[in-house]
Amino acid sequence: MADAASPKLECFFDLTSPWSYLGVTGLRRLAERRGLAVVWRPVLVGGVFNVANEGLYGRRAAMMETPHMAAHYLKDLADWAAYHGVEITGAPPGHPLRAVDFMRAAVAADEMGALQAFMDAGFAAYWRDHRDISSRDVVAEIGGEAGLDPAALLARIDAPECKGKLKAAADELIARGGYGVPSIFVGETDMYFGQDRLPLVERALDRLAEASA
Repeated sequence: MADAASPKLECFFDLTSPWSYLGVTGLRRLAERRGLAVVWRPVLVGGVFNVANEGLYGRRAAMMETPHMAAHYLKDLADWAAYHGVEITGAPPGHPLRAVDFMRAAVAADEMGALQAFMDAGFAAYWRDHRDISSRDVVAEIGGEAGLDPAALLARIDAPECKGKLKAAADELIARGGYGVPSIFVGETDMYFGQDRLPLVERALDRLAEASA
């Protein structure tokens, strides 16, 4: 178990990012192996892009219209999914789907002590089963699969406090220099962007451990 002397480890993530799926999976394993806790931070990444990475959608569209770049992007994603043992069968029709209700539900699931189970079910629902998470009925179903009361979950996502927490997470990520997900912090300021930075996260943890030895 982590103690008071352990470095603070945070991860900002969004359901509609496959790299978040991979990053959350890999960081959880890293943290478990080292006996560390992770502060999981649900965020609506579109709000981050609109402020801190405004041209991303255009660059992404241009890349996917270039056959060799699109093919390599899909290969890269498949390679990383295999590496992490995660099943990604592609994106659902209309990707990225409207995720605000789901990500507010993630905040609510965190309040209810079931964020990990909810996100595991949600990532699989989106990236493996291509379910329409823009539907509140589907959000409720995923909550039930994670052991939550579906009606209570839906009621909570409309609470001003829940909406405010999701918005505040995006504002905080931007203020701390973030521009996308997954964004992983070791301590307050040492940021690593992308699931492929996990070896660097572990190296940072090693340096801190050596310094405190």
